[in-house]
Amino acid sequence: MPSQAKKVEVGGVQLHLSGPDTTAQEWIGQDAILRQLLACWLVVDPNDRPLSPRLLGPPGIGKTTLAMAAARVRKQPLYINQCTADTRPEDLIITPVLAESGKIAYHASPLVSAILTGGICVLDEGNRMNEKSWASLAPLLDHRRYVESIVAGITIPAHPDFRACVTMNEDESTYEVPDYILSRLQPTLTLGFPNREDEMAILRYHLPFAKPELLALTVDFLQQAHALKLDFSPRDGINLLRYAIKRMAQDPKHPLGRDAAWREALECVLGEEAADLEELARRKRRALGGQHAPMGLGDLFFSPGDPLHPDADESEDDEDDEDA
Repeated sequence: MPSQAKKVEVGGVQLHLSGPDTTAQEWIGQDAILRQLLACWLVVDPNDRPLSPRLLGPPGIGKTTLAMAAARVRKQPLYINQCTADTRPEDLIITPVLAESGKIAYHASPLVSAILTGGICVLDEGNRMNEKSWASLAPLLDHRRYVESIVAGITIPAHPDFRACVTMNEDESTYEVPDYILSRLQPTLTLGFPNREDEMAILRYHLPFAKPELLALTVDFLQQAHALKLDFSPRDGINLLRYAIKRMAQDPKHPLGRDAAWREALECVLGEEAADLEELARRKRRALGGQHAPMGLGDLFFSPGDPLHPDADESEDDEDDEDA
């Protein structure tokens, strides 16, 4: 039978703690960013306090794995709080649950469990969360280092060993993180794509049973995508390889060939457009460069070519400059 969840009492309220994440993950390559994260969590003086950095990068690049590695170096338990657009303050702090006895039981989130036990918490996908939820964490992320639970009616001070970081993807977030929160989430540590040697080592670590030819095909593809500034990540490569290997092993009597299995995996995992990376990169550049200029008030009343348009004089000046 699984062991019962640990309980602690704060301000006369008994809290059921979440369990730490015990996933075993190695961090491969990019030692500098690991050292930077560990530096953020140092305390060098009694008056000093740790930083809570942002880990920024495209999906699948290893932001959470980086935090796992840093927690392992520090020999601290790791807790992961998954943030979404629906995350409420009580989801981040304490959630009331109706127990079998009919009484209310208070369950501490992974974040609060880390706060109480002196663990490390990753707020994963932090730029998915709304401002109300972020506001509930403001006192935790500055010199006060506590959270307040309105639901349980208690204030929870952070253990001296508590550390935190926030992962954010480089894409459109559901909500814009307010500036007063961003000023508390410093510094920003940006993860780049791995080089060829590191990417091969990452794929080998996750797929030690993959054939060298399949590994080479996938790494070649990923490195070309990185060079073209396309956001295909090591996670994409891992998923692509897993599917290709499964398809090749599916029917031993009539096995699917390596190239056919890999191409099918590419299209199924990443989409048909991934078969031509250069064309995909051109389309991406056109999409970024072909955005229309913002409309002004004159655009509501005049057509673009109308000489009475308020911007007509500027257009003529531009043409004169070109002729000159």
